[in-house]
Amino acid sequence: MRERARAVVVGGGVGGCAILYWLARLGWSDVLLVERADLTSGSTFHSAGLVGQLRGSLSLTKMMMSSVALYRELGDEVGLETGWREVGSLRLASSQERMEELARQAGWAKTFGLPLELVSAEDAKRLFPPMSIDGVLGAAYLPTDGYVDPSQLTFALAEGARRRGAEIATRTRVTGVRVERNRVTAVETDQGDVETELVVNAGGMFAGEIGALAGVVVPIVPMAHEYLITRPAGVPLDVPTMRDPSLLVYFR
Repeated sequence: MRERARAVVVGGGVGGCAILYWLARLGWSDVLLVERADLTSGSTFHSAGLVGQLRGSLSLTKMMMSSVALYRELGDEVGLETGWREVGSLRLASSQERMEELARQAGWAKTFGLPLELVSAEDAKRLFPPMSIDGVLGAAYLPTDGYVDPSQLTFALAEGARRRGAEIATRTRVTGVRVERNRVTAVETDQGDVETELVVNAGGMFAGEIGALAGVVVPIVPMAHEYLITRPAGVPLDVPTMRDPSLLVYFR
């Protein structure tokens, strides 16, 4: 493991590896990622991986659109599967207020160049046959959304970063962050210290613990997220993902 780095990323999930990839892609080859266990061993590996591009702000929407563009090409770039499936997405409306919200989103989508369209409940069921349309007034359909395999994506991003000179140190636990005059000077690990002026906290649900090492309070509280895996039911693999914000559920 190198003794000095321009930046040290702490956390080997999809977020940390994405940050490392983009730093390396932007020319920061002397960067290091440290992970206390193995890549994707935190919450990444059981993420649903849904990718929805239309968000409530311009910056987030552009970021998600850039992510989709990356997912389309990353596999060919690094020679690894990312699990990207551009199957589209449905967002249901079960009330008039939700329908009005979808209509506003359709207007936003046009300004972003996204091909979102409003469809009837019957059309939504044709796109996603397992659903019941009882109480459903309509839906928004965005064909360029989809889902990704979070673990495969993480390893592809890591490979892309390595090819550009970045280093990844797994089984390396951060034990401290050295701070002098309110500036980071080094990251302390159980495999040795690394001099650096920049630390990126990508610890996910452990971000609070990592922040505390530098005397920083990170307002994050891990929450349980339950999901159900069904047996194969003859549903085609290319059906869109589906969200019902009123019932707080999604399907893939």
